[in-house]
Amino acid sequence: MKKNRKRLLLFLCGGIAVCGILYVLFNLIFLDFMVDLLWFGSLKLKGYYLLRLYYRYLVFSGATLAFFLIFFLNFWTASRYLGTTISSAEETELAGRQKKLNLIRLFQSGSLKIYALISFILAIFIAIPLYEKWESALLFIFGSGSGVNDPVYGKDISYYFFGYPVYMLIQNRLLLAFILLFAGIFILYWLEKQILSKDNNRLPRGSRIHLTILAGLVVLIVTWGFFLERYSLLYNSSHMPVFFGPGFIEMRYYLPLIWAWIALFVLSAVLLIIYVHRRKGLKPLLISGLCFAAVLWISKTSFLPNMISKYIVKSNPLKCERAFIDNNIRATLAAFNLNDIKKLQYDLPAAPDILNDNKIEESIRNIPVWDRSVLGDVYAQLQGLRPYYSFSGVAVDRYKVAGRYQQVYLAARELNTSGLPMAARNWENSHLLYTHGLGAVMTPAAQGGDEPMTWFLHGLNNESDYGLKTGRADIYYGREPYGYCIAPNDIREGIKSEEDAAFQNYEGTGGVSLSSLMHKIFFSIYYKDSKIFFTTSINKKSRILFRRNIKDRIRTITPYLLLDDDPYIVVAESGLFWVQDAYTTSDKYPVVGCLDSPFRDAEGSDSRFNYIRNSVKIVVDAYNGSVKYYIADDHDPVVKAYDRAYPGLFKKLDEMPPEIRGHLRYPKYLFEMQMNVYARYHQQEPDIFYMQEDTWEFSKINSSPMKPYYLTTFFPGSEKQEFMLVSPMSPAGRANLRALAVAGCDGDNYGKIYMYNFPKGKQISGPSQVEALIAQNALISQKLTLWGQGGSEVKLGRMIILPAGNSILYIQPLYLISTAGTKIPELKRLIVSRENIVAMESTLEAGIKDIDIRMKAMLERMRNRYKILPVKPEKEPEKKKPESTPEDRDGNSGDSDVEQHSI
Repeated sequence: MKKNRKRLLLFLCGGIAVCGILYVLFNLIFLDFMVDLLWFGSLKLKGYYLLRLYYRYLVFSGATLAFFLIFFLNFWTASRYLGTTISSAEETELAGRQKKLNLIRLFQSGSLKIYALISFILAIFIAIPLYEKWESALLFIFGSGSGVNDPVYGKDISYYFFGYPVYMLIQNRLLLAFILLFAGIFILYWLEKQILSKDNNRLPRGSRIHLTILAGLVVLIVTWGFFLERYSLLYNSSHMPVFFGPGFIEMRYYLPLIWAWIALFVLSAVLLIIYVHRRKGLKPLLISGLCFAAVLWISKTSFLPNMISKYIVKSNPLKCERAFIDNNIRATLAAFNLNDIKKLQYDLPAAPDILNDNKIEESIRNIPVWDRSVLGDVYAQLQGLRPYYSFSGVAVDRYKVAGRYQQVYLAARELNTSGLPMAARNWENSHLLYTHGLGAVMTPAAQGGDEPMTWFLHGLNNESDYGLKTGRADIYYGREPYGYCIAPNDIREGIKSEEDAAFQNYEGTGGVSLSSLMHKIFFSIYYKDSKIFFTTSINKKSRILFRRNIKDRIRTITPYLLLDDDPYIVVAESGLFWVQDAYTTSDKYPVVGCLDSPFRDAEGSDSRFNYIRNSVKIVVDAYNGSVKYYIADDHDPVVKAYDRAYPGLFKKLDEMPPEIRGHLRYPKYLFEMQMNVYARYHQQEPDIFYMQEDTWEFSKINSSPMKPYYLTTFFPGSEKQEFMLVSPMSPAGRANLRALAVAGCDGDNYGKIYMYNFPKGKQISGPSQVEALIAQNALISQKLTLWGQGGSEVKLGRMIILPAGNSILYIQPLYLISTAGTKIPELKRLIVSRENIVAMESTLEAGIKDIDIRMKAMLERMRNRYKILPVKPEKEPEKKKPESTPEDRDGNSGDSDVEQHSI
C-alpha cells in the first residue's frame, strides 16, 4: 500500500513537472510563434513571416552544419591514422598486441560517439554570431552591384555594404575554428603517440600531412585577415575634424606595411613548414620571422608616423592631403545623395512694388502662419469634443480645396483614454467600448489676425463646407500607444455621439478572429488576461486588434528599416491613411564619417550611419490596419537586396493609389540632415574645403537654428505653385542670409534639391537681424507691451522667409495666449519685413502694401534730397559692340555649375 502511494505521489510530481516544462516551452516558443503567425496572417503576410524564419534558421543551420563537418571530418580522419605503429615489445606478445588493437578500436569508434558530440558543440559555439548577424548574411546573398565605386580602391560600394562585414565575420569564425581544430587534432595525435607507440619519436606520415594542411589553412585565413585589413583604412577618423578617411600616412605608410605583413607572414609560414618536415632552412626562417616581427612592430609604434606627420605632412598639408580630402568630399556627397544639387545664383535688384505680381499674390495665400505646436492646442480645445480624444501630431500638406491648390494643416482625432475619469478606466471601457478615434480636422495654412479659424474639415462626422470628401473616418490604428481592443462585440462596440443615436460596429478586416476557442486561449495567455476567455461579450464576428501603434506595427514587420518620427495622416475619398517615411542606412560607406541618428532602431537602441536613403514609403490603413510598402528610390542597393530577398513585399511607387501618392512629401529630417552635411561639403575644391572659408550653418532666430519648413510657392520659371521644403542657410558665425536650400515635393521636382545662393558681396538680412529690427520698432514694442498685460502672453511664432518678386519677405506671426483658464492661442497680427522696413498688420496683404508705400516714399525722398542734374556726355564716335561670350550671356563669370537667376 505504501509502495502504491509512493508511486502515485511520484507519478503526480512527474506529471506536474512535465506540465510545468510544457507550459514554459509553450510560453517561450510556441505561444509567440502562434500569435505572430496569426497576426501576420491577418495582414496577408504569413508567407513573408515564415520566409524570415526560414532565412534565419537556414543561415544558422547552414553555418552550424558547415562547421560541424569541418570538425567531425577532421576528427574522423585523425582517428583513421591512429595505431599505425606498434612497439617491438607488443609485436612479440600476443596479449600486448590484443590490448593494442582494443585501444585502436576505442580511439576509432570515438569518431562516431565522442567526436560527433564534440563537433556539434563546437559548431554551435562558432556559428552563434552568424545567427545573430543572419540579416547581414541575407544581404550578402541577395545584394548586387550599385554602379558606384569608392574613390580609393575603386570597388563597388555594395562590397562594403554586403560583402566586407560578412567576410570579416567569417574570417574571424574560421580562424577560431581552425585554431581549435589544429589544437584538438594535435592533442589527439600526441595522446596516440604517448599511449600506442611509445618507442617511436615521430608521428605517422599521414598525421604529419594532416597537421600540415591544417596549419596551412590557418596561415591562409590569417593572410586573408591581413588582406581585409586594407579596407579598415577607409574608416580612419584620425584626421577629423579636417576630413574623414585615409590620408597621406595611411596610404603611403600603413598600406605598404600591410602588403609587407602579407608577404613576410606567408614566407615565414612556408619556411616553418619546410623546417618542421625536413629540419632544414633554419637560418632563412629566423631571418624571415625577425623581418615579419620588425614590420609588425613598426606598424604598431607611433614614432615614425609622428615624424612623417610633423616634418612632411604638416609642413605641406595641402600638397600631401589634397587628393585624400577630395576623396572624402566626393564620397560624402554621394553617400548623402548630394551630388545632383542644382546651384542657382540670384541677384536681388530693389523693386518697391511686389503686390502687382500674381505669383506673389498666390504665394501669400499659402503662407503657413501657424506653428504646429501652437496649432495643436487650438485643435485640442476647439475640435477635441470629447475628453478621450487627442491630436497627437499636426501635419503639413496640400490639397485641392474648392478648386484651389491649398497648403493646409491637418490632424487625426485619435483615441486617448488617459483623459477618462479613473472610475471609467475599467476593462470593458478600455477594450470593448472605447476602441478608436474618429475623423480628422483641417485648416488652411494662411490666416489673417483676429480672424476666426476656417475649418476645411471639422466635427465627428468629417463635415466640410469646401467640397472635401472622406470615406470611413474611424481610426483604429494611429500614433497613440493603443492597447488591444475587441471589435465588434455584444455591448455595441463604439462611441455614442450626439449626432448619431446608434453605436458603431467594426466591419473591417484588421486583427485576428476570436471565433475559435483556441484563439481565445492563446490571447488570454499571451496578454495574461483571463477576461478575454471568460467574457460573454465576444461574438462570432469579434476580432482582437493589437499592435495598433503604426510604428510598432511596421517595426514588427520590417525591423531592418529605420522609421521617421513624423508619420502623417492623409485624407482620401476611400478613407484615412497614415504615410510613414522609412530609411535604409549603412555605417559602412567608405571614406565617410558617421552621423548619430535621432531615431531608434527596432531594438530601441541608437543607430549611427554614413549612408541614408528614403527608399521606402509605407501606407497604413487607419481602419483595417493593412500595411503596404512602396519603393521610392529604386537606385538604392540596400532596398533592392531586400526586394529580392522578400519578393512581393515591396511594390513599385507607381502602384500606390494616386489619392495617396499626391500627398507624399520630402522628409523634413532627411533634408535637415543633408543640409547639415552640405553646409560644409558644398566647398568642393579641396583647397577651399581645407581652409573652410565658406562654411555655412542653419540660420538662427532666438539664438536657435531654424528648422526646415514646408512652403507652397513658385519655382523660378514655373507657372504653377508647388509644395516644397525650405531651409535658410547663413555663413558660419554670421547672421546674414547666404542661401536658401529648397527640396521639391511635387511631381518631377520630388527629391530634387535647389540651392539659391545670394551674392557674397551683398548683405541679405538673416532671421536674427530681422528679429532685432522687430524688437527695435517702437510701435511694435508698444503694442507687445500692451497686449502682454491683463492675463495674456505674447508669443512670436516661427519666421517664414519667402522669395518674392525681386526681394525677400520675412513673415512672423504673433499669438496671444491666455494665462488664465483655458489656453486657446489666438493669431493676433502678422509682422512683415522687407529691405529693413517692418510693418505689423492683421493680414499679409495689408502689411506688404504698407511696406510698398513706405518704400516708394523713401525712394522719392532720397531722389529729392540728392537730386543731381545729369551731365550731358560729349558725342563720341560709335564703336562696334563686341560679341558677348557665353559667360557674359549666362552672367555667371565662367562658373559652369552656378546658373544666374532673378527672383
